Amino acid sequence: MNDTVDDNVETNTVKQLDTVVVTGTKRNTANSAKENLKKIPGTASVVDNSEVEKGRAANLEDVLAYQPGVFAAATGGNGANFVSIRGSGINTFYGGYARGIKYLYDGTSITGPGGTQETFLTPTGVNYTEVINGSNAFAYGATALGGAIQFTTHTGRSSPGTYIGLEGGSYGYQKYFLSHGGVSKNGNTDYYIAVSKNERDGYQEQTPVDGKDIVFNVGHHFSDQLTGRFIFRYREEKFYNGGYLTLNQIENNPRQVGSTVYGRDNWSGLAVGKLDYTIDDHSKLELSLGYNKFDLDNGVGSSWYNDWPSIYITPTIRYLRSNDTLFGLPSDTSIVLTQTYLDGDTDGNVRSNGKKIKTYTTDYSGSRDTAFAISNDLHLNDKTTLTTGVSAVEVLRNIRTDSTTSALSEVKYDKWYVVPRLGLTYKFTPELQFFTSLGRSVDAPVTWGIGGNNLSNVQPQKGTTAELGLRLNTDHLDGSLAIYRTWLKDEIHNIVVTPATNSSAAVTANFNASPTIHQGVEAALSAKLWQGANGDSINLRQSYTFNDFFFRNDSDLAKNELPGLPRHSYEAELEWRSTKGYYAGADLRAVSGYYVDYKNTLKAPSYAIWGLRAGYEAPDQRWKVYVDLKNLTDKHYVAVASSSYNYNGSDAAVFWPGDGRSIFVGTGFRF
Repeated sequence: MNDTVDDNVETNTVKQLDTVVVTGTKRNTANSAKENLKKIPGTASVVDNSEVEKGRAANLEDVLAYQPGVFAAATGGNGANFVSIRGSGINTFYGGYARGIKYLYDGTSITGPGGTQETFLTPTGVNYTEVINGSNAFAYGATALGGAIQFTTHTGRSSPGTYIGLEGGSYGYQKYFLSHGGVSKNGNTDYYIAVSKNERDGYQEQTPVDGKDIVFNVGHHFSDQLTGRFIFRYREEKFYNGGYLTLNQIENNPRQVGSTVYGRDNWSGLAVGKLDYTIDDHSKLELSLGYNKFDLDNGVGSSWYNDWPSIYITPTIRYLRSNDTLFGLPSDTSIVLTQTYLDGDTDGNVRSNGKKIKTYTTDYSGSRDTAFAISNDLHLNDKTTLTTGVSAVEVLRNIRTDSTTSALSEVKYDKWYVVPRLGLTYKFTPELQFFTSLGRSVDAPVTWGIGGNNLSNVQPQKGTTAELGLRLNTDHLDGSLAIYRTWLKDEIHNIVVTPATNSSAAVTANFNASPTIHQGVEAALSAKLWQGANGDSINLRQSYTFNDFFFRNDSDLAKNELPGLPRHSYEAELEWRSTKGYYAGADLRAVSGYYVDYKNTLKAPSYAIWGLRAGYEAPDQRWKVYVDLKNLTDKHYVAVASSSYNYNGSDAAVFWPGDGRSIFVGTGFRF
């Protein structure tokens, strides 16, 4: 008998395969976003919010740490964030509307003619955050000096199951978080809902914060070509501002109340509908419509007030064509049309016997910002990509006031600008990339910077930025280095003429400055210093920013430095991380002194604060716990300052103190 079996003859032998277990897992798209940003010929970075949440994650100061070119400081605990990229919005007020940066949620802008209401600038329900410096944010239709910050909301695929988070710590800080996400049985629908509440008594006396969030995100796969998504966010927040202090007061007792104590009561609601249609293997069409309604009651608890109710309506159309050819070369093209229309006004400004008495009304309705941008990446060869683009930008301002104290009763203009962009990336090796770019920027003045009880005819700010740098990515090193210079014309500045008091609102002046220069260095490097045989590692991450901002040749101020931001800032963290889920590290934030007046007579002092962080996150990500210690030496320091023309070298009550020594603990469970 022949014992051999021909391979082509069927047998009844059954071979049992190994058991395959399919489980639902979190889908982390932060890494894919990071890969996409590497194509940009300039500084751009991604923050994975799960990494931030291994310590306190209360505000943008926490989220934007270690990002080159970015200065972020929280002046009121969870609220009143001051964020600047490359000197954007260098002088503005805190705890109301941000400016100089375009903020987006899931590709839809929440920034418009009135700037960005800061109520939404919290990390609730956010999967990852993109930070795109300067004109590098061209693809988002962002032409502001600072670029764009884009938040991507969790979905049922990126955050499945039920998650409960609890945080608490110094100065009465508490945060409660609950979310649930999932995918339908047929896999066509995903959903995510989150609710959050945060409280804080405040570092300064009489500075409580109380906020609430609701986030909802549902997506549906209609067919292989068509998907849809609806995103809803709501936040309300009330906080009190402890008021400015002098340097002497901060040195001796930074927790004392300043001369002004008043509150802000904010709420915002955002609804976004999106449709994505895949035309073919090369092209895709994205449509979205955002409706953002928000209100700021500024001056709670004082005898003056400002009501700022507003609505932004933002339609956006994007056409993406990839893996195409142009001039016989591989090509990727994007076209975006986005517009934000404002319907809103400001009422002011006194209270009597608990009732509001209107003394003026300024109507901003009809103002809008429009951008139509076309960009192309042409791959000249395997190593070289040429980036070109052009954008048409419209700035329409329609502002009317009935104030009897204003010299102007109306400011109205409709202006168009052409904003070109040219860039080049070259790969020396797969790990080392060179980039350079030249681009324009246009910053439209925010409506409240033009109008109020006194109108001023502030014009758009224009700039040209040249940038070059290197990007490195290996198994042990990940970083970037960029040098840039921006030539600005009509830079928009906002200075405090008379600070707010309990009985009167602040008097500010907005104006276009003479030509200025913004230039600097942006560097970031994460290094794996040691790795054990079992996979444990010691890692160092660092970021350094050099800001050199000055007047070119002002008739009065010559080449004085622009006030409001430090020339040098450095952040670093040295961390040990175990494959079993344990981690521990020390961090440092060092900031140089900087002028706070245009005459360069008064400086905010330099400071360095240290922190420690340790925790455990289960390898299956089912639960975690952390402890986060900040400002270990209880350093008394200035978080931000309010700028004016000339303080004559005298100590003035224009400084906000940073938090003292504090400890925060947190835990989370997923099931």
